[in-house]
Amino acid sequence: MNQEDYAPEEASGATSAAEEDAAATRRDAGEAESSRASRGWWDRNADEYQSEHGAFLGDDRFVWGPEGLDEAEAALLGPASALKGKDVLEIGAGAAQCSRWLAAQGARAVALDLSHRQLQHALRIGADDAPGALLVEADAGSLPFRDGSFDLACSAYGAVPFVADPVNVMREVHRVLRPGGRWVFSVTHPVRWAFPDEPGPEGLSVAASYFDRTPYVEQDEDGRALYVEHHRTLGDRVRDVVAGGFRLVDLVEPEWPAWNSQEWGGWSPLRGNLIPGTAIFVCERD
Repeated sequence: MNQEDYAPEEASGATSAAEEDAAATRRDAGEAESSRASRGWWDRNADEYQSEHGAFLGDDRFVWGPEGLDEAEAALLGPASALKGKDVLEIGAGAAQCSRWLAAQGARAVALDLSHRQLQHALRIGADDAPGALLVEADAGSLPFRDGSFDLACSAYGAVPFVADPVNVMREVHRVLRPGGRWVFSVTHPVRWAFPDEPGPEGLSVAASYFDRTPYVEQDEDGRALYVEHHRTLGDRVRDVVAGGFRLVDLVEPEWPAWNSQEWGGWSPLRGNLIPGTAIFVCERD
């Protein structure tokens, strides 16, 4: 069976030579295995990902997902004018495009990612005189910061879909945020897991159970996981937020804009005009 027999939405839509012979399946995958797979996958695929999607993401633009919702317009972290002087943590930052935008607004931005190669791209892009971010290589499940270090935290398709224990990540973010801090993260909209990961008409028919939480895994011939993505229903995500100590203040489901004609993996204008592709959770720490 191949990936089209399942219903995950890959984060990148890119495939490297290392994944060409991978077998797709649905099976359990724990924290350690998921973390190893994510680190390896992003280290191997960072070059292709940045080459394919870098123009859309920009060098210093904060985009919440393939629809192209821009933080400059959405202001989910608050008004841009209020970011100056704030300590902001971006989790799963990739090449730190979002953090670079935050820094340009005057924030003290920290970009965290578990992929060394992604952070090398952050260094490459940031090799100029523009405002930058502090880069940290670490796992989202064990944040290397003191309690109450940040005013805000954010993640655009980073970390949360790929961890086996999302509540642990929520609790870690809660720990490093100051009281009143806001935590905003985007993930593939859970309803997409019921559909094949295809941008065309074949991606519009339900192919799997929305309620099947079994992780999607790509593995080599020895059964070693090369890529792992975890499915949570919409209700699961809300419960994860609450279990992590947060109050959910908004759930944003971006509509596909008329200007966006690109396809990104299973995201496309055809599907985007019919079913949601991204869910953004806006949370606050009391």
